[in-house]
Amino acid sequence: MDQANSSPTPMVSTSKLSQSSGCAIENAGDYRSIVGALQYVVITRPDITFAVNKVCQFMHRPLDQHFQAVKRILWYLQGTIDYGLKFKKTHTLDVVGYSDANWGSDVDDRRSTTCFCVFLGGYPVAWGSKKQSTVSRSTAEVEYRGLAHTVTEVVWLESLLSELHVVRLQKPTIWCDSSGAVAVAANPVLHSKFKHVELDLFFVREKVSDGKLVVGHIPAHKQVTDIFTKPFSVSLFTKFRSYLKIVQKHSA
Repeated sequence: MDQANSSPTPMVSTSKLSQSSGCAIENAGDYRSIVGALQYVVITRPDITFAVNKVCQFMHRPLDQHFQAVKRILWYLQGTIDYGLKFKKTHTLDVVGYSDANWGSDVDDRRSTTCFCVFLGGYPVAWGSKKQSTVSRSTAEVEYRGLAHTVTEVVWLESLLSELHVVRLQKPTIWCDSSGAVAVAANPVLHSKFKHVELDLFFVREKVSDGKLVVGHIPAHKQVTDIFTKPFSVSLFTKFRSYLKIVQKHSA
């Protein structure tokens, strides 16, 4: 691994990992050990969140293609060993969340991926990518499930800041690139297609109607959390990585 070439991204943009393509590996224990360690690396390197979340899904029976994906993550980290989150002094500590989803993205069971990222004072403090436990029947449904989870993260952070008596100038804003999910968040009418996510629906609406937060629409090309839903080409990955405030140590 020391002599291996570095990779420009943690995952190939055309990657379609599955449970059936490939051969079983002999060193499954090594796979689980490395992936387990990578979950700790994600704590300070949000740019590998999606890739690590993906390889975690094959812990029970890793195949050679999965191990190759793990090696690529390591090659990427090797090439960006001097990269990391950089926080600068800020005069405001407003909370901003981003929520996104990739509908039916899993090739094995068509379950979706949802993700979130929460910024405090312009810098990321919480993020995550997760494969949903159930199949969503529409893009709007999975986007709303993801939105509800992001609201939970934002509400928790707001509660913590209140306990610490931290002054915020604005109420929290959550950005979502699904215009349908944004519209439903402020609409008191329950549409029949959302009845199976009723709890999530009312939870988000309650926070919006109580004035606790705002849910707004953002164009897809500005959606920070897109990097948590799928692999990207080098140019797009680099752009979204910069949104996460990940820079080289010697850069300004």
